Amino acid sequence: MTPRDHESVIAHYKTLPPAQRRTIARAASPKLRAELVRVERQLAMDRSPGALAAVLTGGREMQAPHLDLIDQAFIDMAAGRCDRVMLTMPPRHGKSRRASRWAPLWYLRRNPGHRMMIASYSADLADDHGRWIRDAINTWGDDLGIQLKAGSQAANRFDIVGGEGGLLAAGIGGGLTGRGAHIAIVDDPVKDMADADSPTMRKRAWDWWTSVLQTRLEPVGAICLIQTRWHEDDLAGRILATERDAWRVIDLPAIADSLDDPLGRAPGEALWPERFDVTHHAKTRKRVGERVWAALYLQKPRPPEGGVWKREWIETARINAVQFSGLDMARIVVAVDPAGGESTVGDETGVIGVGRDFDRQLYVLADRSGSMGANDWGLAACRLALELKADAIVVEKNYGGDMARQIVTQAWEQLRREGVTNGLLMPMILEVTAKVGKRLRAAPVAQLYEQQLVHHVGEYPDLEGQMVTWVEGMDSPDRMDAAVHGLTELADPDQLDTLPTDTDDDRFDGRR
Repeated sequence: MTPRDHESVIAHYKTLPPAQRRTIARAASPKLRAELVRVERQLAMDRSPGALAAVLTGGREMQAPHLDLIDQAFIDMAAGRCDRVMLTMPPRHGKSRRASRWAPLWYLRRNPGHRMMIASYSADLADDHGRWIRDAINTWGDDLGIQLKAGSQAANRFDIVGGEGGLLAAGIGGGLTGRGAHIAIVDDPVKDMADADSPTMRKRAWDWWTSVLQTRLEPVGAICLIQTRWHEDDLAGRILATERDAWRVIDLPAIADSLDDPLGRAPGEALWPERFDVTHHAKTRKRVGERVWAALYLQKPRPPEGGVWKREWIETARINAVQFSGLDMARIVVAVDPAGGESTVGDETGVIGVGRDFDRQLYVLADRSGSMGANDWGLAACRLALELKADAIVVEKNYGGDMARQIVTQAWEQLRREGVTNGLLMPMILEVTAKVGKRLRAAPVAQLYEQQLVHHVGEYPDLEGQMVTWVEGMDSPDRMDAAVHGLTELADPDQLDTLPTDTDDDRFDGRR
């Protein structure tokens, strides 16, 4: 058999299904069989990042169903079947080792002329991934069929012999100069809770994402974002809020909590029970607290329950419209929290109607919140004030400055011209400055709920959902903020005697 014939036989052998290959191998001569063993090893390494890891480590590398999902995502990116992948799963479940180490090694082996980028919250962490991949090529280069160029072997940047392929590693916020990337991996873009809670750090990550990373992709390039969730408006959260349909999202909580789990788990089942079973997770939840558990382990930065408000407080004090009809209100106000600020998550305008009777009981009367521009929320607030016969409209002015009063005034004037106001005087406009103070006010208002002093007249699922899932330290959502503004306006000062005294929030100055 000539060398050309031999190559032709091997090439044909690689195209056959496994059963036919086994039949041929059994009938082959010892020399050919040895060659076919080498071919099978190569085929196995080509199959997936996990298979490559198993071959090179003699089966010692950890494997699991959720890691198979990562493998398939990279297989599809390499084949051009998807170009945006988001992996959100708990710490210590192997996502970075598989997606930021074995997967790039697998991809570069198959595409030695392509370039990859890896970015993390710090250059050191990105360099760690680059160093591991570089050392793996040096260790298993003969098996992989690729070698590093002699003069380009730094941990944060190396090139592969025979073309322009290689890898570049950098920190979030750093430059990615030089060649573009066929696949860019962003792994752990958030350092910790402090960075996640900082609007400045979140904006920094977003600006880097849009102005640096996105500009480095090749025309057919793909991105894989890997992270545990810290905050509703972290990098993953903002992407989900703006372009969810463009992404393949592999969202894997530590404990399954839905019927459409990507792995087909039943609710309550652990993600990797061989390493972290349900008992282990229960201990972890107790140790880290509800906020960290919900964010890092369930991939829900806003916990499903257990925040400052308790649902039972709302349910116990709830009344219906018939019960409310027999009550006399001392005051009614409409409270508005305009959309705006750094976050793009839950970017609604809160428009809530609340009242107080002569016995100091407080009532939530209406929720007209939604995504709307300034003119629309002004009209919504004024219409609700007319409907409820409110004596005031409470508006947070932080993101609108003096525009808040102007918006309400113009909206009322429009309704007057249309004959909707029926000659009624415009309610007072009470502006509040509460960019920081609103967070300080939320907990005392929640205590009014605990004391059964606040009653919801009917049901408000969106508002109530925000209340029972909010915990201190998170950005506060607009519906909840509006309710807090309104209830704080109506509550007697001694009802709010738990308010902090060391704040410069001036929202109460001259109000009572």
